[in-house]
This record gives sequence, structure tokens and C-alpha cells, in this order.
Amino acid sequence: MDFKEFIRVIPDFPMAGISFKDITTLLKDGEMYRQAIDALKERVSHLNIDVIAGPEARGFVVGAPLAYALGVGFVPIRKSGKLPYDTIEAGYDLEYGKDRLAVHTDAILPGQNVLIADDLLATGGTISTAVNLVHQLGGNVVGAAFLIELEQLEGRKKLPDVEVVSLLSYED
Repeated sequence: MDFKEFIRVIPDFPMAGISFKDITTLLKDGEMYRQAIDALKERVSHLNIDVIAGPEARGFVVGAPLAYALGVGFVPIRKSGKLPYDTIEAGYDLEYGKDRLAVHTDAILPGQNVLIADDLLATGGTISTAVNLVHQLGGNVVGAAFLIELEQLEGRKKLPDVEVVSLLSYED
């Protein structure tokens, strides 16, 4: 299946020179959305996964249904100040800014195997921060799964010890 047919590419968004990959066109098609989650499930099913963690917000729309399909739990990694219980936080650089992520201190147990899921791997800043948070809680990151990978931004280099799976890759 060529999932690229269901991804809308928007030039110069959110700023000049960025070629935004819009997954909402895939998400609105129930059959294609299901096929994408099923395809990711197949690609990660060999991993010993206890729980899936996904960064806010698009990591939720990939990670939660993938967790459901695999029969494991889902841990939301949110923006700073959005979680109601005790948290740990870490800051990171975005392609065009800075942000902070947080996770509940009891969300991942020491020794749990965690797959991190998100819509897009770009520079790797968000995902490497999520990996850092999982490690701080004593979890083992067994992989990272993405709908899309922007290869020219070399995000995999920030995940040297993590098995990376992506359905689609773009060079621009």
C-alpha cells in the first residue's frame, strides 16, 4: 500500500522552506488509518513491548491505536504543565523552536519495555527527549515507530541504540 497517496504535502508551512506532511488526510480515511496502524503493528510485533508511549499530540493518534492493536497500555507524554500528578520533565529543541515534555512519575515501571510512537521523525529532538524520560523512569526503549520519516533531517542519528520503524520516508 502506498500511504503517501493519503498524505497531503503543504509547502512553506509553518514557515518558508518547510514542506509540511499533513497526516490528517490519512486519519480521516478510516480504512487507510486502520491499514497504517496494522502495518506498524506488523513491523513492531517482534519486539517485546509492555507499553507504548507517545508524545503530545500526534503521538497519541499513532500510539494509542497501536497500543490497542497490540494489547498493551499507552502512556501519554505531554507538554509541560498538562499532567495532573507528579511528573518529570525534559526540554528539547524543535525544528523551529523549543519546548518541554513531561510524563507521570508512575507511568512507566522500572524494567518495562517501551515502544515510542509518533507521527513523524524529523530531527529526532522530540523522540530523543521521550527516550530520555523513559530512561529516567527506569524503562527500556525497545523501539520507535513512526508513520513518516524525513530522512534528510537525520533524526535516526539521535536514536543510535533504538530500533526505528517508519511506514513512509521523504527526502525533502
